[in-house]
Amino acid sequence: MLLLILGALAFIAGIVSLIVNAKNKNAEKQQKTIRTLISVVLIIVGCGLVISNCITTIPTGHTGIITTFGRVENFTLEAGVHSKAPWQEVVKMDNRIQKASVNMSCFSSDIQEVKTIYTINYQIEKANAQKIYSTIGQDYYNTVILPRIQESVKSCISKYDAENLISSREELSNEIKVDLTAKLAAYNIEVIDASIENLDFSDAFTDAVEAKQVASQEKLKAEIQQEQAIIEAKAAAERAVISAKAEAEKVKIDAQAQAEARKTEADAAAYAGEKEAEANAKIAESLTKELIEYKNVEKWDGKLPSIVGSGTALPIINVDPDTEE
Repeated sequence: MLLLILGALAFIAGIVSLIVNAKNKNAEKQQKTIRTLISVVLIIVGCGLVISNCITTIPTGHTGIITTFGRVENFTLEAGVHSKAPWQEVVKMDNRIQKASVNMSCFSSDIQEVKTIYTINYQIEKANAQKIYSTIGQDYYNTVILPRIQESVKSCISKYDAENLISSREELSNEIKVDLTAKLAAYNIEVIDASIENLDFSDAFTDAVEAKQVASQEKLKAEIQQEQAIIEAKAAAERAVISAKAEAEKVKIDAQAQAEARKTEADAAAYAGEKEAEANAKIAESLTKELIEYKNVEKWDGKLPSIVGSGTALPIINVDPDTEE
């Protein structure tokens, strides 16, 4: 608007100067020429300023908001070169993804101070840039985003005690992001990503947590050693039971084998006895008096015994003349 006023004034001044110079007949020719040149320059400069005020350029990643004497028009300008009325103003809203990191001090549910850095990537909704400007203005970060970040982070952290904040960091981050996304959506601002960069506690609390963790680790180590000893004892007992069962089974098998062997031997002896008895019975059935006498004669060598009988019986002397004295 200032350029428009300056241009208009320069243009008017140039025109007036030309008219005055033309009516001044007493001025020297050289003076009239100089005044004419100055008037022309003023007219050109004025026209230039007015024309430049009718053209605007919107850079990439921005949206142009048109205002007419402070009133926001119901249309926006995309990136590029545009024409406008010289009395209209153009506000350039950045619709690119922007990043902000916020340092703050919070308190957990057990009243432990927590210093944190929360980082957010956000962008305004391009289609609603006009509404954002008309309801919030260009400084929407300080007006809306920063207070909502502080509110969401402090509110969510206050639900956890200090120890759980460490173990539930991812859950906490997601909870803050969901809460913050819903709050900023009401202002046509989109949360692209958000995360907790750091959680820092007091030195006293940190030392207490470390001591507790050390004690927990020692306890866990002792429990593991105890469980290992129990497992080894059970394993040794099971091995002893298995060994005893195996030995008893071996003894049982050996006894069964010996019993089977004895039974087999007895069965074999009985079978042999039966066969022998059967053979003897058959032999006995086949023997006759004549056969016995025949066998005796068949075995005799033709010699008489030198002495026959025993006890008080008289001896029989062999008088065979073939026998040497």
